[in-house]
Amino acid sequence: MSYTLHDRQTAPEASRGILEQAEQAYGFVPNLFGVLAESPAALRAYAAVTDILQHAGLDPVEQQVVMLTVSADNGCTYCVGAHSALAQRVKMDPAVLEALRAQGELPDAKLEALRRFTLAVMSHRGWVPEAELEAFRDAGYGQREVLDVITIVALKTLSNYTNHIAATPLDEAFAGQAWEPARATG
Repeated sequence: MSYTLHDRQTAPEASRGILEQAEQAYGFVPNLFGVLAESPAALRAYAAVTDILQHAGLDPVEQQVVMLTVSADNGCTYCVGAHSALAQRVKMDPAVLEALRAQGELPDAKLEALRRFTLAVMSHRGWVPEAELEAFRDAGYGQREVLDVITIVALKTLSNYTNHIAATPLDEAFAGQAWEPARATG
């Protein structure tokens, strides 16, 4: 299957408003949005959850830690590239960003606990062992942040899997953050 990178002129009518909003926010329509536009439901879901994260307990840097952790673990070259650029916009420490891209331990203990918890959520498919939950709590996170991580995992599953199937090309605006997995992925 070959997926179209829709713009506001080629997208289904129900997707055009969201593409216009994305263009206003980014200055262009990111290729992921162009692919998702084929399904107004998928595009609306992605945009709605992204918008909802403004109300998360995790701050913008912490959200990017989760997004990059999920995307790197899933081997999503598009999302790691795009979220690396977004992480820079929210002033993520360059050493943290480098470690996330290398899928290594983070130099910040609290963010490392967040990364480890995110990986535990994914690897245990939500059946996170009590010890992992306690470590997350001991790092200063609570129930709200547990649910925020799960929400971001759901969001990134939608985008990562879409990008795998559609082979979404990285936007020129994110090209400076192109990424390839350091390890083989499923």
